[in-house]
Amino acid sequence: MSTGFSYDRALIRIKYLTLLVGLVGTAAVLLTRGREAAAGFLAGAGLSYVNFELLSGLAHVMAGSTAKARGWGVLIALRYAIVGLAAYAIVRILGITPVAVLAGLLAAFAAVILEILYELILYART
Repeated sequence: MSTGFSYDRALIRIKYLTLLVGLVGTAAVLLTRGREAAAGFLAGAGLSYVNFELLSGLAHVMAGSTAKARGWGVLIALRYAIVGLAAYAIVRILGITPVAVLAGLLAAFAAVILEILYELILYART
């Protein structure tokens, strides 16, 4: 059993959980809503994963040096535009329903909730 909370291990678990939520969610949407909606969910989950990577990368850079953080700051500031344009392209060009893409965008959020529950359960016994 671990001796305490590790930020790095939690980040790794969140990344894996985001991928897991994306895959399980895609399978569930495929079974209930069809291929197009599943593709939209998967695309949204992919965008969610990339967004989380950018945020965690910025946090690591800021922890070390603020000089390196300037470039990351610009990228983070543009991430909403990037995610918005990607979601728009997925919906408009591919013709996928926006609800599936938006649901996929919540994959990292679901992963964070699962990580919180994991930590609560793990440390409730100690």
